[in-house]
Amino acid sequence: MDHRLQLLTRWVSQFPGLANTAVAPVAGDASFRRYFRVWRSADWQEARGVERAQGAQADQAFIVMDAPPEHEDCQPFVTLAQHWRSQGVKVPAIVQQDLAQGLLLMEDFGDRLLLGQLNTANTDKLYGNALAELLRIQQLPDNPDYPLAAYSNDLLDREMALFRDWLLQRQLGLELNDSDLAMLSNTFTLLRESANAQPKVPVHRDYHSRNLLVTGNDDRPGVIDFQDAVMGPVTYDLVSLLKDCYVQWPHERVQNWLESYRQSSLNAGLHSADAATFRQWFELMGMQRHLKAAGIFARLALRDGKPDYLNDIPRTLGYLCSASGHQPALRPFHDWLLNTVVPAVEANLGPVPGAHQP
Repeated sequence: MDHRLQLLTRWVSQFPGLANTAVAPVAGDASFRRYFRVWRSADWQEARGVERAQGAQADQAFIVMDAPPEHEDCQPFVTLAQHWRSQGVKVPAIVQQDLAQGLLLMEDFGDRLLLGQLNTANTDKLYGNALAELLRIQQLPDNPDYPLAAYSNDLLDREMALFRDWLLQRQLGLELNDSDLAMLSNTFTLLRESANAQPKVPVHRDYHSRNLLVTGNDDRPGVIDFQDAVMGPVTYDLVSLLKDCYVQWPHERVQNWLESYRQSSLNAGLHSADAATFRQWFELMGMQRHLKAAGIFARLALRDGKPDYLNDIPRTLGYLCSASGHQPALRPFHDWLLNTVVPAVEANLGPVPGAHQP
């Protein structure tokens, strides 16, 4: 048993009903954080007259977050969770916390990630629920004690640079000449300027099918992994969901969801964009996000020893090829992707969806 798990087990055991609980690992995310499930027994609850909700499991479960303080700061997560929950967003309740040790005991939303629950019969319903929850997030008032930082130019640029540094140079071993670097710089500038032109709203920054849980209690998804939220472009979380790096939907279906959300967010007063403008924002924002994601996937494999993320790079690159192909101002980048990057990715990681379509 590792040191952090021993620490976590001792910490949990001090809380009522959890003295002798089992500690079971739960699938984690792409950070240094780890998650475990613990249970308060039905016998303990019954002895103390604790009432269970109808249909609830006999043993009450909680999630323990282990976030080593030298790598992770739990304070943003706790502050955002408390504020967002108080405003009606479905995020987990914080039951106990020890920020100095990087430990949190939280409400358990279960294991039913949106990604694993999708089928031909329920997709529109589940995505409709996710879009409705996103609209709640985008309308949140700022927390005066913890205002969200801006999605700054520096952050946008650092994210796009991950594509160049980690995917192109380190993972694929491409040698970029001055012309390549200038072309990438021009592309990054255009995408940054488009992001800055959009109205600003609270942005989750990872609002996709692996951070939304189907809880079964109601139609609303449980929202997790929101600690990096910022104030940023109105289409950012929308593109995270509809152009998900982990699942891809037909173009027509995405466009229908996009237009539906444009109307809802327009009616909510979040922007005044017409359909063409909103769609252009969405496409260019998607390129910024997919540059970032492709670089992060390579970094997770090379630096953090998580090679499974390499499997998601071809799909993510496919999004970049498709979006850039419809942008005349990005034709040099598009052609370079098809002629240089796609062959390198396909030689190492497999086919890039849509890259060879006319």
